[in-house]
Amino acid sequence: MTTTRGLSHKAVDLISKWRSVLPGSREEVGAPEPPAAETQPPCWDDQWSPDVYLEGYETRVWHMTHRPHLPEEGEGHLQATLVRARPDQSHRAVLHIHGWNEYFFEDHLARVWQDLGYDFYAIDLHRYGRSLQEGELPGYTDSITAYFDEIDAAVELIKQTHAQVVLSGHSTGGLTSALWADARPGQLVGLVLNSPWIDLQGSFLTRLLTPPIVKGLSSKAPTVEMPKAESDIYIRSLHQAFGGEWSFDLALKKPSSNPLRPGWLAAVVRAQDRVGEGLDIDVPILMALSARSSDPKQFEDEDVKRTDIVLDVDLVAPRASKLGWHVTLVRIEGGLHDIALSAEPVRLRFFDEIRRWDAAYVAGPKAR
Repeated sequence: MTTTRGLSHKAVDLISKWRSVLPGSREEVGAPEPPAAETQPPCWDDQWSPDVYLEGYETRVWHMTHRPHLPEEGEGHLQATLVRARPDQSHRAVLHIHGWNEYFFEDHLARVWQDLGYDFYAIDLHRYGRSLQEGELPGYTDSITAYFDEIDAAVELIKQTHAQVVLSGHSTGGLTSALWADARPGQLVGLVLNSPWIDLQGSFLTRLLTPPIVKGLSSKAPTVEMPKAESDIYIRSLHQAFGGEWSFDLALKKPSSNPLRPGWLAAVVRAQDRVGEGLDIDVPILMALSARSSDPKQFEDEDVKRTDIVLDVDLVAPRASKLGWHVTLVRIEGGLHDIALSAEPVRLRFFDEIRRWDAAYVAGPKAR
């Protein structure tokens, strides 16, 4: 993927458009007084319910104590949704965290982990997928650590019936997973990162703006919807409706993606800065990336279905050394941004790498 150190003319033009939609003063976007603290403690639904998106799966909703704290959204609680492939029968489990503009739909990924002897769970984070409620800003957060409460709750619930937990994360879910694992030593036995978005440089966003600009916009109007020049090529390359292999709900994983907002971008930049400072994750890590990135301009480009067209993998890869004391980095030829959704021979290699890593560093003879 071609990268630039400075901002291109296209980037300058787009940033000018962004500034044009910002309010004229801080007073116009002053933060409202936060709502009074809730007295009801956070809680899970009383029981698991059949999932409406995947046959054979169940969901359970985590009702959070704090309100959205966003006047645009009105009143109400945030919620997260835990998804599981039933039934539970192992002492080991994996918890998967989706990426930006995502929700969990990858039944084939769950079956890979089940074949390894893990019970499979996934979480749709608040304001995403199954958890998104009417009136909420899709995907918005002003801090990646805001997801920690629901991940804590999910891991605690899983550990009621499972002695060991592996965390898995894709893209922004990989960034979130890495920060959570660093902040929660002793909770996991392994961490799998599928194209984690742990460095901004080289991505689409990097070619448009720099972190100081993102943070400056965020300080003025964190939730304003910014003009964007984002392509729908990636989602079209995946979905059956456009000739891809996969079937998923286009209302939850949108071709045009979620609106970009300065507060969210600033949250990502701060989290990536934290990775750049160096983490100390205390379990073995498997990090998988495509062998190559590209920047196709047309859907028909051959690279659309054999490279990462979202991240610059050559700039993300060196950050593997910043994650922890034991990191296995795998570069997979032909991999898409979500390697688990790549062409069958490619994703099978990724799954083989998971099996090899699990046998060597996580499961071991005692766990078998």
